[in-house]
Amino acid sequence: MAERYVLDSFAILALLAREPGSQEVAGLLHKAERGEASALMTWVNAGEVAYILERRFGVERLYAALAVMEATALEIVPVGRELALLAAHIKAEHAIAYADAFAAALAKRSAATLVTGDPEFKALEEELDICWLAQREP
Repeated sequence: MAERYVLDSFAILALLAREPGSQEVAGLLHKAERGEASALMTWVNAGEVAYILERRFGVERLYAALAVMEATALEIVPVGRELALLAAHIKAEHAIAYADAFAAALAKRSAATLVTGDPEFKALEEELDICWLAQREP
């Protein structure tokens, strides 16, 4: 079975900005393109990337970035009842952002490795397999 990875907004933003960890994320997406892995993200997390990009760079840059994301092997997963309730359960038990709970829920449901550099996920290290990316310099 191919490896499975769930990318959170931290991973995609690092890739798009060529920040620390971007090479690792690019490598995972290349593996997915070759069929050696699957790369997943929820639409909630894609929406998080969208609002951050629009706020920082404007709508044109947002749409350019979305085109790049959609041209990769990244599968953006719709959020249905099951995933929403699992995210709600994770949020109820842990002090993490609601969007982060969706990434965690998808990783849990898919038996996938969560790819992030967001320290909020430290609270879930016992529950999830996490691939830690380098954090941005302040």
